[in-house]
This record gives sequence, C-alpha cells and structure tokens, in this order.
Amino acid sequence: MRKTTLIFTFLLAFLATQAATITVCPDCEYSSISQAIASAGAGDEILIQGGVYQEGNILVDKPLRLKGEGWPVLDGENETEVLTVTANGVTIEGLVVRNVGTSYLEDRAGIRMRRVRDFAIRGNRLENTFFGIYLEHCSDGLVSNNILEGQAREEMSSGNAIHLWYCKRMLVENNQVRGHRDGIYFEFVDDSRIRHNISEDNLRYGLHFMFSNDDDYFRNTFRRNGAGVAVMFSRNINMWENRFEYNWGRAAYGLLLKEIYDAEIRNNVFLENTIGIYVEGSTRIRYRYNEFSRNGWAMKMSGGCLDNEVRANNFLYNTFDLSLASAPNNNAFDGNYWTDYSGYDLGRDGVGDVPYHPVKLFNYVVNRTPEAMVLLRSLFVDLLNFSEKVSPVLTPADVADNAPLMQKLNFSKDKPAF
Repeated sequence: MRKTTLIFTFLLAFLATQAATITVCPDCEYSSISQAIASAGAGDEILIQGGVYQEGNILVDKPLRLKGEGWPVLDGENETEVLTVTANGVTIEGLVVRNVGTSYLEDRAGIRMRRVRDFAIRGNRLENTFFGIYLEHCSDGLVSNNILEGQAREEMSSGNAIHLWYCKRMLVENNQVRGHRDGIYFEFVDDSRIRHNISEDNLRYGLHFMFSNDDDYFRNTFRRNGAGVAVMFSRNINMWENRFEYNWGRAAYGLLLKEIYDAEIRNNVFLENTIGIYVEGSTRIRYRYNEFSRNGWAMKMSGGCLDNEVRANNFLYNTFDLSLASAPNNNAFDGNYWTDYSGYDLGRDGVGDVPYHPVKLFNYVVNRTPEAMVLLRSLFVDLLNFSEKVSPVLTPADVADNAPLMQKLNFSKDKPAF
C-alpha cells in the first residue's frame, strides 16, 4: 500500500510539471466548466473566473485542480448535485457551491467524492446545500477551511454539512459549519482527525460519530446544537481541548458516549449544557483536566459504565455534579475540585480530609420524578440533602472523591500525579 501511494505521488508530481491551465469565464474560449474538464489532460488546472455557472451535475473524472478566482458560483438551481468526483488526486478550492436540490430518495451533495484518494477540498463556500461535502469509500483526503451554511428546518428534509462514510486517514480541519442536520458526520471512519472546526446551530449534533476507531478530535467548538457530540460504538477515541457549550434542550448534552471503549477525554470545557457528558455502557474511559461549568448535570452515568477514571477535573457551579444510575461501581472519582465541597484541610496539603459524595439525594428524586425540579432552590431540598449526608440510605456510599481538592485546578500549571 505504501509503495502504491509513493508511485501515485510521484506520478502527480510529474503531471504537475506538464500541467496546463484552462481558463473558464463567460467570455472565454471555454464558458462551461464541463467542457473545460472534457478538454483537459490529467494534472491540468481549471481556473474558473467569477460568474454564475448553472450546469447541473458536473462530473470530474480525471486528476485535476479546480480553482476559483473571484468566487465563481456553481448553482444547482435546487435541482441536482453540483460536483461529483470519481478520480484520484483532485483539488477543489475557491468555489461557491450553492442550491443543491433536496431529495428524499438520494443523498445529493454540493461536492461528492466517490471511491477516491489523495484529494483536497479547501477554501470553498457551500450555501443551501442538502448535503454539503459527502465522502464515500475515500482515503488520504483533506477537507479544510471551508464554510458550509445550510437552511435546515427539520431533520427529515435536511442533510449533513460534512459527511464521511467508510473512509480512512482523513483530516477535517478549520471548517465552519452551521444550519444542517449534523455538522460533521463520521460512520465507519478510521485513523482520522477532526481539528479546529466550529460546528454550531445544527438541528441534531455538532458531530455525529459511529462505528469509527482510532480517531482523534481536538480543539473544536460545538455550540448551540440540538445536542453537542454523539460518539457511539467505537474504540480508541481521543478527545481533547474541545469546547462543548450552550447545547440546551430537554434531552440535550455536550457529549454523549454510548458503548465506547479505551478513550481519553481531557482538557475540554463543558459550559452551560443541559448535561455535560452523558455516558452509557462505556468502559476504560479516562476523564482528566476537564472543566464542567454551569451545566444542569455535569456528568450522567447510566448502566454498564465500569473501570472509568474521573480525576483532576473542575466541577464548577453545576446544578448536579454527578448522576450514577448503576448500582455496581468500580469507577474512580478522586482528586477533583467541587464547588459544593465544604470539607476542611487540617494538614494544609491542598486535599480535603473528608471525602466528598457528589451524588445528592435530590438528584436521585429528580431522576425518578422530573417534575420535582420545581423544588430545586427550596429549603426542603437543602434539608433533604443534608439528612442524606448525615445518614446515607439511597445514595451510593462507594461513589466518593476520597481526595477532593481545596482549590480549583489551573490546567495550564497544575498536573496532579494520578
């Protein structure tokens, strides 16, 4: 595989030295992009100058560079897919792709890459597309610095901004996506990276991630989506330095983990979400150096969550810090900072002398009777929680931070030795 890739790279380099530039404009010899592609040789550049091009579905079936100058508009007139690429080694940049037709029978896209490798889609604007960028059975590709703005109003009649299906070794970076069903969608995508993207104001998820292994996503922002990020049925996923913020709604969360194994979640910020992290059936996850601030629930753990470590995190002014639905518990919660902790530190080593129990009795009540939330700030609730603290009956006694920190962690400086 490596040998084949090297040969292909050298071939592209050779073609580049022989490449011609074909200019497309309303008054040029070539006024049609499709005509220019038909006349081009492998490795040529199609330079598309400013204007509006309404050519239906344009097929790119040879290794070319399509470059826009002055933001030319490729308009699907709400009828068709716009660009379909079936050749390796294609670059698409500097284009405005607009008005892909909605279909309930096929996933039409602004830019579709089908069974190709060694490509780049960068610096484009996609507006009012059903699916924006759609990659299927692709490898070794780059999707970067694109702006994708949809007009999704309901899930059933909208598509995803950046959609990957059965892909390997992909890099998705520095994109801005909004107004779609899902901002970024990964299904059966391995050995790939998602970084420095902003995904906001999407109907369902900022990032939807399924059956994908050995991937990293970092330094992204997921904001004001129906729910922030859903990561499901995957292994070896690392998530760091992301922001999950303002994902509010009856069933909204910053991050959903369902049947995830062997993952690292660190240095993320969960700010003002209904639920910061909702976890179900996930094992061997390490949560470190995260900040949970002003969420409804910082963390909710459902059944089947075992062998997890929640250490060296800040839990700041959440309504509930932790909800744990499963009776068996071998998860570790030591060494965190909790704003509700009221213990003391006689040894002055920065660690509280009294364990902190983050699961409150009122949380137990609300999980079973959601209507009880109206009593949240009442004296009755304070008395209820205090009585359970003095004589625990319903809350899990083995869920405790045995080394609660007295001061909030500064993650740029503090790295506790756990």
